[in-house]
Amino acid sequence: MSKIIAIANQKGGVGKTTTAVNLASALAILEQKVLLIDADPQANATSGLGISVEDKRPGTYELLEHTKNIKETIISTDVENLELIPSHIDLVAIEIELVDKKNREFMLKQALEEIKEDFDYIFIDCAPSLGLITLNALTAADSIIIPIQCEYFALEGLGKLLNTVKSVQKVHNKNLDIEGLLLTMYDPRLRLSNQVVEEVKKHFNQMVFKTIIQRNIRLGEAPSYGENIIQYDATSRGAKNYLSLAEEVLKQTKKKK
Repeated sequence: MSKIIAIANQKGGVGKTTTAVNLASALAILEQKVLLIDADPQANATSGLGISVEDKRPGTYELLEHTKNIKETIISTDVENLELIPSHIDLVAIEIELVDKKNREFMLKQALEEIKEDFDYIFIDCAPSLGLITLNALTAADSIIIPIQCEYFALEGLGKLLNTVKSVQKVHNKNLDIEGLLLTMYDPRLRLSNQVVEEVKKHFNQMVFKTIIQRNIRLGEAPSYGENIIQYDATSRGAKNYLSLAEEVLKQTKKKK
């Protein structure tokens, strides 16, 4: 049975796409069949997996617009067991185009019904907003991973996102669960980083992943080569962190079955 996980936070620059690409890749390397959906018009997950965004392949936009069947939007990547539904800047228009459509929040959920049992995990990389595309992702998802940057404004906006999750649970998806809060860009040398970790763990306790993603230059370099961190530098701290997170997600999935 597959698990659909949205990776979301309306705050930008917290490591959503880095997490989407590298967690999906790590699980694929651990022999799970994985689909990554790029639901961000910036298309960074697409380019981060070495797929040219200039090619304008059918992807998330065509899927939500219903001009393509979901199987026509899935493409292979260089990572065995990992497939992708790409994005493009055209996706910006979908918010306006869907606004007067019936059941507009359920477009992605309906599309995924056809293929969800073909995968062990389906990840949705959300845009840094709480708009209609993100609402589609949360309505389709079984759970949500919320990356939180270990910096001063880390908790700013988290309450708003958690309220959105509650609202989605109430109206669109009563089964939506919080997979976990993921601390990212952690620098153990900085007192502020350590304070943020303490604060988040104090307030959210069991909701926080044990794995913390440390600040790592190699993580920033890998996307420019169109590679995940394990392909780019398997010995790096970033690769070890994301493999550890993948194992933690696998354990949680087994526990909840």
